[in-house]
Amino acid sequence: MYSNRDFNRWRRHPWHGLHIRADEAPEDVLQVYIEMTPDDVVKYELDKASGFLMVDRPQRTTSSPPALYGFLPRTYCAEEVAKMCPSVEVADGDPLDICVFSERHITRADIVLNARVVGGIQMIDDGEADDKIIAVLEGDNIWGDVKDISDLPSIKTERLQHYFSTYKMIPGKDIEICVDHVYGRDEALRVIAAAEKDYWNHYGHLHEQAKAKE
Repeated sequence: MYSNRDFNRWRRHPWHGLHIRADEAPEDVLQVYIEMTPDDVVKYELDKASGFLMVDRPQRTTSSPPALYGFLPRTYCAEEVAKMCPSVEVADGDPLDICVFSERHITRADIVLNARVVGGIQMIDDGEADDKIIAVLEGDNIWGDVKDISDLPSIKTERLQHYFSTYKMIPGKDIEICVDHVYGRDEALRVIAAAEKDYWNHYGHLHEQAKAKE
């Protein structure tokens, strides 16, 4: 019988084991781990301990994400990310979320892809910073030349804002979510840098321990 520890040595952890950028990639082209596709009506999320994709919850509403939805490896939303949003004091304590537009219909999650950052949405969820980076699939035949959020049709961003403002709705219960601030590529890269700094502040010791064992 194999233990979980044995198996985790063979499967690279999407959060800790992957790099946010491939070698020699431009600063705005990032590796993304995808958790959900636009077809999903169940909220899937990475289990941080095991590195496997798990069912978080069935969606209560009929809406599904209007883009591929995942996170950036080796990022974490804590003190530095919270500083980017003056109206809050804390961030949500998860890897930094990212939405990726693709012209071709990608139908499966638990995959890694390269995406070009074009902007983001400053989401405040119940008093916590929970930014959503917006990107396009690198090399995409329709969206591949997009460099900034202003190059995308506004309806693309509006659909993301609508999804994130409603996907936690429960009839009769007020949920405080704000998705009013949409920002461009440069601010998105600053948020990503803050999330990378938070990651190394909180989880850098894991990599130091791994190097010490080599």
